[in-house]
Amino acid sequence: MTRGLFVTGTDTGVGKTLAACALIHALAARGLKVAAMKPVAAGTSGAQATNEDTRLLIEACGRGTSGEVTPIVMREAIAPHIAARHEGRTIDLERIKQAHARIAASADWVIVEGVGGFKVPLAAGLDTVDLARALALPVVMVVGMRLGCLNHALLTADAIEAAGLRFAGWIANTIDPAMAAADENLAALSERLRAPLLGRLPHDERRDARRLAGTLDLSPLLVAEGRAQ
Repeated sequence: MTRGLFVTGTDTGVGKTLAACALIHALAARGLKVAAMKPVAAGTSGAQATNEDTRLLIEACGRGTSGEVTPIVMREAIAPHIAARHEGRTIDLERIKQAHARIAASADWVIVEGVGGFKVPLAAGLDTVDLARALALPVVMVVGMRLGCLNHALLTADAIEAAGLRFAGWIANTIDPAMAAADENLAALSERLRAPLLGRLPHDERRDARRLAGTLDLSPLLVAEGRAQ
Protein backbone atom coordinates (compact mmCIF):
# COMPACT_ATOMS: atom_id res chain seq x y z
CA MET A 1 0.00 0.00 0.00
CA THR A 2 1.40 3.37 -1.01
CA ARG A 3 1.34 6.01 1.69
CA GLY A 4 1.61 9.72 1.18
CA LEU A 5 1.22 13.26 2.38
CA PHE A 6 -0.36 16.38 0.97
CA VAL A 7 1.88 19.35 1.79
CA THR A 8 0.03 22.64 2.02
CA GLY A 9 1.03 26.08 3.25
CA THR A 10 -0.39 28.97 5.18
CA ASP A 11 0.27 31.16 2.14
CA THR A 12 2.38 31.26 -0.97
CA GLY A 13 6.10 31.73 -0.43
CA VAL A 14 6.24 29.99 2.96
CA GLY A 15 8.58 27.18 1.87
CA LYS A 16 6.27 24.34 0.87
CA THR A 17 8.74 23.02 -1.70
CA LEU A 18 11.67 23.15 0.70
CA ALA A 19 9.65 21.32 3.36
CA ALA A 20 8.37 18.77 0.83
CA CYS A 21 11.93 18.08 -0.34
CA ALA A 22 13.10 17.73 3.27
CA LEU A 23 10.30 15.22 3.89
CA ILE A 24 11.39 13.28 0.80
CA HIS A 25 15.00 13.11 2.00
CA ALA A 26 13.93 12.14 5.52
CA LEU A 27 11.77 9.27 4.26
CA ALA A 28 14.40 8.12 1.76
CA ALA A 29 16.96 8.01 4.58
CA ARG A 30 14.79 5.31 6.14
CA GLY A 31 15.17 3.17 3.03
CA LEU A 32 11.77 4.03 1.58
CA LYS A 33 11.09 4.54 -2.12
CA VAL A 34 9.69 8.07 -2.31
CA ALA A 35 8.04 9.78 -5.28
CA ALA A 36 6.93 13.39 -5.59
CA MET A 37 4.09 15.21 -7.23
CA LYS A 38 3.08 18.83 -7.69
CA PRO A 39 -0.19 18.34 -9.56
CA VAL A 40 -0.64 21.97 -10.59
CA ALA A 41 2.06 24.60 -11.09
CA ALA A 42 2.01 28.12 -12.47
CA GLY A 43 5.23 29.69 -13.66
CA THR A 44 7.88 28.24 -15.95
CA SER A 45 11.34 29.18 -17.14
CA GLY A 46 13.99 27.99 -19.58
CA ALA A 47 13.76 26.43 -23.00
CA GLN A 48 12.02 23.36 -21.55
CA ALA A 49 9.37 25.53 -19.84
CA THR A 50 10.06 23.82 -16.51
CA ASN A 51 8.57 24.83 -13.19
CA GLU A 52 11.25 25.38 -10.54
CA ASP A 53 9.33 23.65 -7.76
CA THR A 54 8.85 20.62 -9.99
CA ARG A 55 12.57 20.52 -10.76
CA LEU A 56 13.47 20.62 -7.07
CA LEU A 57 11.05 17.82 -6.22
CA ILE A 58 12.45 15.61 -8.98
CA GLU A 59 15.97 16.36 -7.80
CA ALA A 60 15.07 15.44 -4.21
CA CYS A 61 13.50 12.07 -4.99
CA GLY A 62 15.74 11.25 -7.96
CA ARG A 63 12.90 9.99 -10.10
CA GLY A 64 10.16 11.13 -12.44
CA THR A 65 9.88 13.55 -15.31
CA SER A 66 8.39 17.03 -15.19
CA GLY A 67 5.31 15.83 -17.08
CA GLU A 68 4.75 13.02 -14.60
CA VAL A 69 5.39 15.04 -11.47
CA THR A 70 3.39 18.05 -12.68
CA PRO A 71 0.70 17.00 -15.16
CA ILE A 72 -0.76 20.51 -15.32
CA VAL A 73 1.61 23.45 -15.66
CA MET A 74 0.95 27.00 -16.87
CA ARG A 75 3.50 29.53 -18.06
CA GLU A 76 2.49 32.58 -15.99
CA ALA A 77 3.38 32.70 -12.30
CA ILE A 78 -0.07 33.87 -11.23
CA ALA A 79 -3.16 32.29 -9.69
CA PRO A 80 -3.53 28.95 -11.51
CA HIS A 81 -7.17 29.36 -12.55
CA ILE A 82 -6.33 32.74 -14.13
CA ALA A 83 -3.22 31.37 -15.83
CA ALA A 84 -5.26 28.46 -17.19
CA ARG A 85 -7.91 30.83 -18.52
CA HIS A 86 -5.25 32.91 -20.26
CA GLU A 87 -4.08 29.75 -22.03
CA GLY A 88 -7.61 28.56 -22.85
CA ARG A 89 -7.22 25.49 -20.63
CA THR A 90 -9.17 23.83 -17.83
CA ILE A 91 -7.62 22.21 -14.77
CA ASP A 92 -9.03 18.67 -14.73
CA LEU A 93 -9.18 16.86 -11.39
CA GLU A 94 -9.60 13.43 -12.98
CA ARG A 95 -6.37 13.85 -14.92
CA ILE A 96 -4.57 14.63 -11.67
CA LYS A 97 -6.03 11.57 -9.92
CA GLN A 98 -4.90 9.31 -12.77
CA ALA A 99 -1.40 10.79 -12.69
CA HIS A 100 -1.22 10.28 -8.93
CA ALA A 101 -2.29 6.64 -9.27
CA ARG A 102 0.48 6.00 -11.81
CA ILE A 103 3.12 7.58 -9.58
CA ALA A 104 1.88 5.79 -6.47
CA ALA A 105 2.05 2.41 -8.17
CA SER A 106 5.84 2.39 -8.04
CA ALA A 107 6.55 4.06 -4.69
CA ASP A 108 6.24 3.44 -0.97
CA TRP A 109 5.38 7.07 -0.26
CA VAL A 110 4.21 9.95 -2.44
CA ILE A 111 4.77 13.53 -1.28
CA VAL A 112 2.26 15.79 -3.01
CA GLU A 113 2.85 19.52 -2.87
CA GLY A 114 -0.14 21.79 -3.25
CA VAL A 115 -0.17 25.20 -4.89
CA GLY A 116 -0.21 28.44 -2.89
CA GLY A 117 -2.25 28.13 0.30
CA PHE A 118 -4.90 25.56 1.17
CA LYS A 119 -7.88 27.15 -0.59
CA VAL A 120 -6.65 28.38 -3.97
CA PRO A 121 -9.12 28.45 -6.89
CA LEU A 122 -8.30 26.03 -9.71
CA ALA A 123 -11.42 26.30 -11.89
CA ALA A 124 -15.10 27.15 -11.59
CA GLY A 125 -16.33 25.25 -8.53
CA LEU A 126 -12.91 23.69 -7.94
CA ASP A 127 -10.12 24.62 -5.55
CA THR A 128 -7.15 23.02 -3.82
CA VAL A 129 -9.36 21.76 -0.98
CA ASP A 130 -11.13 19.61 -3.58
CA LEU A 131 -7.73 18.46 -4.84
CA ALA A 132 -6.63 17.39 -1.36
CA ARG A 133 -9.94 15.60 -0.80
CA ALA A 134 -9.68 13.80 -4.14
CA LEU A 135 -6.25 12.42 -3.27
CA ALA A 136 -7.42 11.59 0.28
CA LEU A 137 -3.99 12.05 1.83
CA PRO A 138 -3.09 13.20 5.34
CA VAL A 139 -2.14 16.88 5.30
CA VAL A 140 1.09 18.45 6.53
CA MET A 141 0.94 22.24 6.91
CA VAL A 142 4.00 24.43 6.39
CA VAL A 143 3.96 27.60 8.49
CA GLY A 144 6.13 30.45 7.31
CA MET A 145 7.41 31.91 10.58
CA ARG A 146 6.90 35.64 10.18
CA LEU A 147 4.59 38.35 11.48
CA GLY A 148 0.98 37.23 10.91
CA CYS A 149 1.72 33.51 10.95
CA LEU A 150 -0.49 32.79 13.97
CA ASN A 151 -3.71 33.84 12.28
CA HIS A 152 -2.76 32.23 8.96
CA ALA A 153 -1.78 28.93 10.58
CA LEU A 154 -4.83 28.64 12.82
CA LEU A 155 -7.25 29.46 9.99
CA THR A 156 -5.54 26.98 7.67
CA ALA A 157 -5.65 24.25 10.32
CA ASP A 158 -9.36 24.88 10.83
CA ALA A 159 -9.91 24.62 7.07
CA ILE A 160 -8.02 21.31 6.86
CA GLU A 161 -10.11 19.80 9.63
CA ALA A 162 -13.36 21.25 8.25
CA ALA A 163 -12.58 19.54 4.94
CA GLY A 164 -12.65 16.18 6.72
CA LEU A 165 -8.96 15.54 6.12
CA ARG A 166 -6.46 14.23 8.66
CA PHE A 167 -4.22 17.03 9.90
CA ALA A 168 -1.08 14.91 10.27
CA GLY A 169 1.40 17.54 11.40
CA TRP A 170 3.00 20.88 10.75
CA ILE A 171 6.45 22.24 9.97
CA ALA A 172 7.67 25.65 11.09
CA ASN A 173 9.88 27.24 8.44
CA THR A 174 12.06 30.16 9.50
CA ILE A 175 11.54 32.43 6.51
CA ASP A 176 12.20 35.59 8.55
CA PRO A 177 15.31 35.03 10.68
CA ALA A 178 14.75 38.44 12.30
CA MET A 179 11.19 37.66 13.40
CA ALA A 180 10.46 39.16 16.81
CA ALA A 181 9.42 36.70 19.54
CA ALA A 182 9.85 33.72 17.21
CA ASP A 183 10.04 31.19 20.07
CA GLU A 184 6.91 32.60 21.68
CA ASN A 185 5.04 32.41 18.38
CA LEU A 186 6.13 28.81 17.95
CA ALA A 187 4.95 28.00 21.47
CA ALA A 188 1.57 29.66 20.80
CA LEU A 189 1.06 27.48 17.73
CA SER A 190 2.19 24.33 19.53
CA GLU A 191 -0.40 25.00 22.23
CA ARG A 192 -3.24 25.58 19.77
CA LEU A 193 -2.69 23.30 16.77
CA ARG A 194 -4.22 19.85 17.08
CA ALA A 195 -1.36 18.11 15.28
CA PRO A 196 2.28 17.41 16.12
CA LEU A 197 5.14 19.72 15.24
CA LEU A 198 7.33 17.70 12.86
CA GLY A 199 10.22 20.12 12.86
CA ARG A 200 11.47 23.68 12.84
CA LEU A 201 13.49 24.41 9.72
CA PRO A 202 16.25 26.94 10.39
CA HIS A 203 16.84 29.77 7.94
CA ASP A 204 19.15 28.47 5.22
CA GLU A 205 20.22 30.67 2.33
CA ARG A 206 21.32 27.56 0.42
CA ARG A 207 17.92 25.88 0.84
CA ASP A 208 19.69 22.56 1.42
CA ALA A 209 16.73 20.22 1.84
CA ARG A 210 18.91 17.17 2.41
CA ARG A 211 20.60 18.82 5.39
CA LEU A 212 17.34 20.23 6.72
CA ALA A 213 15.78 16.76 6.61
CA GLY A 214 17.80 16.01 9.73
CA THR A 215 15.76 18.57 11.68
CA LEU A 216 12.49 16.69 11.08
CA ASP A 217 10.94 14.14 13.43
CA LEU A 218 8.81 11.77 11.34
CA SER A 219 7.92 9.43 14.19
CA PRO A 220 4.39 10.87 14.66
CA LEU A 221 3.68 10.29 10.95
CA LEU A 222 5.11 6.79 10.86
CA VAL A 223 3.38 5.73 14.07
CA ALA A 224 0.05 7.07 12.77
CA GLU A 225 0.48 5.26 9.45
CA GLY A 226 1.26 2.04 11.30
CA ARG A 227 -1.99 2.35 13.23
CA ALA A 228 -3.89 3.03 9.98
CA GLN A 229 -2.81 -0.26 8.39
